[in-house]
Amino acid sequence: MSENGSKKREWVKTAAIVFLAVLLVLTFFSNTIQNYSLPEVATQYVMSGTITAKIRGTGTIESGDPYEVKVTETRKVTGVAVHVGDTVQKGDVLVYLDDAESDELKAAREALDKAKDDYDKALLTAEVKATDIQAAESNISADVYRQQINAYQQQIAEAEQKKKKWDEEYKRLDQIVTDFQTQISVTPDNTEDVSEEAKAVENAQKAVNDATNNQTTALNAKTAAENRVSEIEAKMEYLASVSSGDSDEYRTLAAKLETARSSVLTATANYNTATETLANANLQLTKAQQALDSKKGNSGTITSLTSQMNNYILARNNAKKELDAAEIDRKDKEDALTELISQSGNAHTLMSLQETIAKAQELVDELTEKCIDATITADIAGTVTAINVTAGNSTSAATPVAVLQPEGKGYTMSFSVTNEQAKRLSVGDKADLVNAWRYDDVDVTLSSIKPDTTEPGQKKLLTFNVSGSVTAGQTLNVSVGQKSANFDLIVPNSAIREDNNGKFILIVESKSSPLGNRYVASRVDVEVLASDDTQTAISGGLYGYEYVITTSSAPVEAGKLVRLADN
Repeated sequence: MSENGSKKREWVKTAAIVFLAVLLVLTFFSNTIQNYSLPEVATQYVMSGTITAKIRGTGTIESGDPYEVKVTETRKVTGVAVHVGDTVQKGDVLVYLDDAESDELKAAREALDKAKDDYDKALLTAEVKATDIQAAESNISADVYRQQINAYQQQIAEAEQKKKKWDEEYKRLDQIVTDFQTQISVTPDNTEDVSEEAKAVENAQKAVNDATNNQTTALNAKTAAENRVSEIEAKMEYLASVSSGDSDEYRTLAAKLETARSSVLTATANYNTATETLANANLQLTKAQQALDSKKGNSGTITSLTSQMNNYILARNNAKKELDAAEIDRKDKEDALTELISQSGNAHTLMSLQETIAKAQELVDELTEKCIDATITADIAGTVTAINVTAGNSTSAATPVAVLQPEGKGYTMSFSVTNEQAKRLSVGDKADLVNAWRYDDVDVTLSSIKPDTTEPGQKKLLTFNVSGSVTAGQTLNVSVGQKSANFDLIVPNSAIREDNNGKFILIVESKSSPLGNRYVASRVDVEVLASDDTQTAISGGLYGYEYVITTSSAPVEAGKLVRLADN
């Protein structure tokens, strides 16, 4: 029994010793165990130094102001006289063409024939008159027609105003006569029977009315005859301006003018006779009225009213004559304007067709001249940078036959960079050539910074103007950017981080503990001053000797413990 108890006590002692030993080991090695569970970070001192913010790239030289030699017709190429890189002068032969009629010449001949047919058809149109053809052949401008049309439009407007005035006057007088008739009808007349004298007055009034109508008819005939004379004189004046009066139509109109003038004399005589007849009729009416009045004992009121009414009737009749004459004048001027507009349209249609024929003929002549011993020559002096045709193939209007670099014009080159790199550059920056000893007098200047169409949101396209001893197709390696500058705080590019609050770095700070030093990542907000391919100059709350985290084995956040790479 005592032996078993002794063994149990021995086992308990052994277990206690083992436990204490393990606890001691874990206590002394806990720092190492914890370190292996933390992100491992690489660090570097924040230091001062020099940064040269240069960006490097490679581009192919292109013509800065290329001149494309084009042809508009399709022709077979029989030979090419130059090669890429050759220098040519203005007028030098670039390409030889086959002596054959081109498709463009055939089409031009067809267009010329069609234009001539269209002109012949227009001449046969019923609306086209001899005056239209004469006007077209005389090349009367649209401005001349416009002036004549404006003049007629002004005359029509004036005739409208005159007609409106006499229309208003006639209506006013007619209303006055109506009022007199009403007043006479209600005025009492108790005189003895005067039927014979009243009958005489009635007959005299009828004679006045007939004479008035005859005078109106005579006036209309007189006005129409005068307008006809004016119309013929206007046409003769126009013909004299375009043909100096030497035309059949002008002589025909001259004969018609004499007849028209005779008609005016006859119409004027008839009008004068009708006016005289009306005056006699009015005189007879006055006498008949006086006889009637003398027989009436107390008809003074009616007599006075009738006399006044007759005066207004006479004025009303005269207003009607003026109104009718104004309407005839307006209608004549409208007819003349319509004829002038028709003539101007026909004349200019013919002129347009004549111009179409002339242009078509000019094109046919030009293309015909090019059919024999045809060549394509240089329009300017320069260097050949591209030839796009070969013997046996045909030219195309869509593709230039050759491309020339004009003398005295520079070249360009381009390459893409990131948006961040582009922010360091400005238009006008000079680029340095890599292996500059290979070039004598080459100058490269940044001319534009634009979004790269292949990656518009991520990259920018840098375009440079290049001058000196270079040729199109040559490749250049350049570096461009700010000049070197000294900065107090410089960190590796990999140390720069960014979030919604801006750019920052993480530095390592040391904290003591019972088990040894602990390392914590701390955030420091910074502003980027300059950078190159490997380093960035910054400003921020730093002393200049801190350890900055450059890389880590796992994501690191501010305030978290980290493990140094060499620990």
